[in-house]
Amino acid sequence: MDRARPLVDWLARRCENVLALLLASMFVAFILQIVFRYVLGWSVGWTIEWVTISWVWCILFGYAFVVRDEDVIRLDIVYLAVPRPVRRAFDVFAGLGCAGIFAYTLPAAWDYIDFMARERTAYMRWPFNLVFSIYMGFALSVILRALLTAWNGLMGRGPWASAASAPEHHDHA
Repeated sequence: MDRARPLVDWLARRCENVLALLLASMFVAFILQIVFRYVLGWSVGWTIEWVTISWVWCILFGYAFVVRDEDVIRLDIVYLAVPRPVRRAFDVFAGLGCAGIFAYTLPAAWDYIDFMARERTAYMRWPFNLVFSIYMGFALSVILRALLTAWNGLMGRGPWASAASAPEHHDHA
C-alpha cells in the first residue's frame, strides 16, 4: 500500500479539483443568471439547470470521493455514553445494516438510471442517466465505508473505538 500512496494521494487531489470546479461553475452560472435576468432582461433556464445538476453532483461526488470518514459529522452523544463493547456492536450492526440496504437497492437504482436514458433535461438536453449516474459511485462508496465501519467494529479499531468513555469528551484528534 505504501507504493500506491502517491497515486492515491494524486487521485484524491484530482477529485478535490473536480469538486472545486463544480462549485466554481455553480457560482459563475448563478452570477450569469443574475446578469441575464436583471441586467439584460433575458430569461435563461440553462443556468438554473446547471446549478441544480452540479449541486447534486457536488453532494454525491463529494461524499463518494472527497470527504474522509473522519470528516463525517456524527451524533455521538449516545455512542460515547455507552461502553466500548456496545460501541463496537453499534458499528457492526450499523455498518452491516447500511451496507445491506444500499446493496439491496443497487440493482433497482441501476435500473432507474438506465431507464432515465429515455428522458432529457429541459434546457441542455442531457440524458438523465448521465445526470443520475453519479449515484452509483455514491452508493458503492457508502457500501464500502459501511463495510469498513463494520470491520473496524469487529476488530476493535477505528477512530471511535478509542474515543473517551464520557460524551462530554469531544477531543477526538
